Amino acid sequence: MNPILNTARTACLLALLAFLAACATDPGTENMLAAAGFRAKIASTPQQIAHLKTLPAGKVTLVQRQGQIFYVYPDAAHNTAYVGTPQAYQTYQQYRLQKQLSNENLLAAQASETQPIVWEVWGPGFWY
Repeated sequence: MNPILNTARTACLLALLAFLAACATDPGTENMLAAAGFRAKIASTPQQIAHLKTLPAGKVTLVQRQGQIFYVYPDAAHNTAYVGTPQAYQTYQQYRLQKQLSNENLLAAQASETQPIVWEVWGPGFWY
């Protein structure tokens, strides 16, 4: 097989793995939450900080408080909880879907760049 093509495929695979690793620790989650209407609440007491650390990291948790539903995303490293309403959560889900589709389109475009398409079968008259 062509060594240049193998090198290109290997480079693309490494780039894809690096991209996926970056997505796993995406700092943009907090930005998407804020843009969706979540509010950042600082944990200021030892009890709040301890409770914040009990929430599953990297996940939005449904919480019911005084008969109302809220969604909470913990950022224990910064002692912050992002709190949103059901409407804010729905907006956040839409942002996540848009980002996922955008990432998939980017990966598909990058993958198609590494696989050359053979057009010789169309002959020279095809090209004007």
